[in-house]
Amino acid sequence: MTSSHFAVIMAGGSGTRFWPASRHRNPKQFLALGPNPSEPLLLGTVRRMTAVVPPSNILIATGAHLVEHTRQCLPFLPTENILAEPTARNTAPCIAWANAVIRRRDPNAIVAVLSADHVATDEVGFQSAVTHAMQVAASGIITTLGIQPTRPEAGYGYIEKGAARGDGAFEALRFVEKPDLERAHAMLESGKFLWNAGFFFFHSQQMVDAIREHLPLLAEGVDALNRAAADGHEQSALEKIFPAFPSVSIDVGVMEKVKPLAVVPANFGWSDVGSWQTAWELAPKDDSRNAVPNKTITIDASGNIVADWTLQRHEKVVALIGVHDLVVVQTEDALLVMPRDRSQDVRQVIDALREQGRTDKL
Repeated sequence: MTSSHFAVIMAGGSGTRFWPASRHRNPKQFLALGPNPSEPLLLGTVRRMTAVVPPSNILIATGAHLVEHTRQCLPFLPTENILAEPTARNTAPCIAWANAVIRRRDPNAIVAVLSADHVATDEVGFQSAVTHAMQVAASGIITTLGIQPTRPEAGYGYIEKGAARGDGAFEALRFVEKPDLERAHAMLESGKFLWNAGFFFFHSQQMVDAIREHLPLLAEGVDALNRAAADGHEQSALEKIFPAFPSVSIDVGVMEKVKPLAVVPANFGWSDVGSWQTAWELAPKDDSRNAVPNKTITIDASGNIVADWTLQRHEKVVALIGVHDLVVVQTEDALLVMPRDRSQDVRQVIDALREQGRTDKL
């Protein structure tokens, strides 16, 4: 850990696949969906990073409507380290602005970028991989982490690795969008592809240069924000300029175009916690593979996950009889019951609520 190491944790997602627990003002990153049932995903991510980056150098990029919630979740971080985006404009504008803020503190910073709502079950392995990737980035090459795939997965993007660089990293040849299952099988068997988990590492000036080359309009906007910051009125400029930024991901806008690019293979029990099915897989379970609160009564029931986010959850009796492989989620104003293997269909509920005009339930 050095004072020139910084981290940007992107925490602006909506997490609609975890409805009804995840809502507009309480999205997925604030939920305890990982192996630790008392630790929100965002807090777990920050805690893991503090072994690699000083807490004073960890910045959280989130939506303006989530700033207070973020402060409550992370009271040990400096208030100025929570960056409030006026509106969501995807990851390239988020990273460009956060990198500009970092450069005002340290123009030679080595920056790690990662998502707030993922899990790493092997924390020592995570910290080792991140440290390695930051060392590679410090040598002068934009770097990403690639997760060693454990199965053919059509829900993730991939990175094709090329020749070894001699420092434990490989040349990153190309990014591949989410493949169909047949292609995912072929990529797994080839041994050349890694899962793209959205980790990026770079010298701050290199990212400035890459954005200026590949996203010039974004670069111009960031220049204007820097001028406004120097004059002491960045906030008002941010509210005007940020919504006009092009909405583009860092993958598409920069990473797929920049050369050379390095990838560090890693295996630390990573998961993007992408659905209630994944939450069940990660959660502690009883002998019948139920992931349920301690006092839940289960009779001839197996493979279920129960999540109760009501205020009376410690007093309410929840009983499951003769049911298997279900998701049961209750909040103050909603109840979701579905087979675990239909977890991705939560999106249809979101669509139905929007069609009904019931956006207060989102």
